[in-house]
Amino acid sequence: MKKFILMVAAAMAMVVPATAQKINAESTLAKLSKSDAEIKIEKKAAKSSVWVNRAKTYADALMEPTKALSTSLDATFLRYTMGEPKETTADEQGRQIWVYPWVKVYMSENRVVAWEQTREIKEGLFEVVYQAATKAIELDAKAVSKVKPVLDLTINYYSQLGEISTYIPDYAVAIDAFVKAAKLQDTKVYSQVDPKYYFFAGQMSAFLGAEKYQYFKDGETYLNKARELGYVDETGNLYYYLFHCYYGQREENKENLVKAKNILLEGIEKFPKNDKILDGLMSLYTAEEGVGDPAELVTMIDRFLAETPDNPDLWFGRGRVFYKLKNFDECITSFKKIDELKPNDYDTNFYIGYFYVEKAEHENRLFNQKLDSFTSQDEYMAERKKVRSVYMDSIPYLEKAHELNPQNPDCVQILKEVCFLLREEPGVMDKYNKYNAEYKKLKGLE
Repeated sequence: MKKFILMVAAAMAMVVPATAQKINAESTLAKLSKSDAEIKIEKKAAKSSVWVNRAKTYADALMEPTKALSTSLDATFLRYTMGEPKETTADEQGRQIWVYPWVKVYMSENRVVAWEQTREIKEGLFEVVYQAATKAIELDAKAVSKVKPVLDLTINYYSQLGEISTYIPDYAVAIDAFVKAAKLQDTKVYSQVDPKYYFFAGQMSAFLGAEKYQYFKDGETYLNKARELGYVDETGNLYYYLFHCYYGQREENKENLVKAKNILLEGIEKFPKNDKILDGLMSLYTAEEGVGDPAELVTMIDRFLAETPDNPDLWFGRGRVFYKLKNFDECITSFKKIDELKPNDYDTNFYIGYFYVEKAEHENRLFNQKLDSFTSQDEYMAERKKVRSVYMDSIPYLEKAHELNPQNPDCVQILKEVCFLLREEPGVMDKYNKYNAEYKKLKGLE
């Protein structure tokens, strides 16, 4: 084993890094021209194998400028495979950018994280790959087995291009890449398109719609295709992005406003814990006249709860709606129901405590607004006591949450702040000292 390690080390020592990124464009263009000439010959154009080779030749040309790249490739091996960059710069996020003749490579912590191709060997390469693959199968159905490896590689190329372009971020390039991956799968080679490509393209389109209106239209198309193909992300964000695409087109057609509302209602039914969907609904109800009353959401969720009363996600959605409506009592009641269904859950106890604090803050603001209206000290003290009692109600739930997850500083921070506010109450100052010390320890402040 030691001898083998020494051999490998010696081999590594003899590796000489490339002097520059080498792309033999002339040789590749000659191969493309040969393929172009072949399909003009009637006898050759009638052979499936000619079209299979054409698809491969053009796919190779498509991937040539970035074939040496992969994410997580370290700087040393990047130099070995592509040579020294022409120049290095940095972006606003502090990532290094190594500039090569055909590509910009983004580096983070001395590793490749993304790249941006700046030149093409020839325009229209994708279209030829697609057409050639389709033609090969059209001439001979048995050619599927020969075409598939070419398309597999090309789909992987575009899938990776979509991911790294999202990371840069260059959403326009990402959309184009995901759509092309889907188009290549939408052939007789595959049984079905992977709906994730349409979802990702739709998601990016929703992001870009504010910059260019057409993206809202495209996003609607892509996201609906993803739905038709059965795509459902774990959190249900598809509904939120589709809402944005419809809502972005509301000025063109008022029906899109109805579609925007309906897609959110469908989404909240399936994913009642999704804050984005709920926030979208609340914004829609409050920003657009005639859309409806936010209380409709409560009616809808209560209808679902009548059928499945032990569904904690529905109770979560119900509580969130009431929170948005500033109905803290019903909000807290909903989360207490979750506590019954899922006892000893950190999030549930934290939220109940948090909502008690929010209720107390709300009541404290009302209390301060009527200070001048109190006619006696007794009346003032009685109202003050009511507010402070609501703050007190938060402590047991926040303490339970802290007990369940003692390493979460957010819970401890709220606890110490509430306890400081109530420090005059019996025993509460001791709690403040305890949680203040714990908070400092968790945050590394002492």
